[in-house]
Amino acid sequence: MLTQNYQNQTILITGAASGIGYAQMTTYLAQGATVIAIDRQPIQFINERLLTYKLDLADEQALTTWLQEHQSILQQVQIFLSTAGVLDGFIPAGDTSYQAIKNNLQVNLFAPIQISQFLLDTLKENAGQIIFMASIAGSIAGGGGAAYTTAKHGLVGWMRQLALDYAKTIRINAIAPGAIATPMNAADFAGNGAMAAQVADETPVGRWAQAQEVADLTLFLTSPQASYMQGQVLTIDGGWTIK
Repeated sequence: MLTQNYQNQTILITGAASGIGYAQMTTYLAQGATVIAIDRQPIQFINERLLTYKLDLADEQALTTWLQEHQSILQQVQIFLSTAGVLDGFIPAGDTSYQAIKNNLQVNLFAPIQISQFLLDTLKENAGQIIFMASIAGSIAGGGGAAYTTAKHGLVGWMRQLALDYAKTIRINAIAPGAIATPMNAADFAGNGAMAAQVADETPVGRWAQAQEVADLTLFLTSPQASYMQGQVLTIDGGWTIK
């Protein structure tokens, strides 16, 4: 039986204004958690156990300042859900500027590293957890463009090393989504939705997933029933990577 009781736990979520992060936020709030939610867009949700902050992870200095200014509340965190991410439009390496690659890595790789490193001592003390939002692009090419694929491969490597280094004190895993219907993938649904239809047709189960499905998987990973899972990447892609 799945045990879910988050009434005395504080969750930090990045990218909570929409998509997977929003689904995670509302799911954990429904389970009684206190949630600290950040996003570069305003978070349109109100709950007495929700603290929201507008913060752009693309701005390294702003992130540094925010972490330093909120040390007291961040010391309460038991679970860090590193969910914020940006796609690169499937742009190949030769058509991507070096600056664009750096910008993509800042959001998808360096910000998760910076936040998780900042939280390490707190999470050790709190017997905490981290769930990184990776991607199928963290294990194969073609799940994104050159920058996105590089960032997600790096994020998986960071997750695995952290999981090894802190296995006795912090539970650390990652989720690798495939085609999830979120605002980040809105371009695929533009116009007549031909691209979205093509992606669904190429996915073995024949459809896109909803953000709530990823949130539900996150909830399982942070449950006591998943306590023996460490350093794993759980793929949720409708069978895309088995082809």
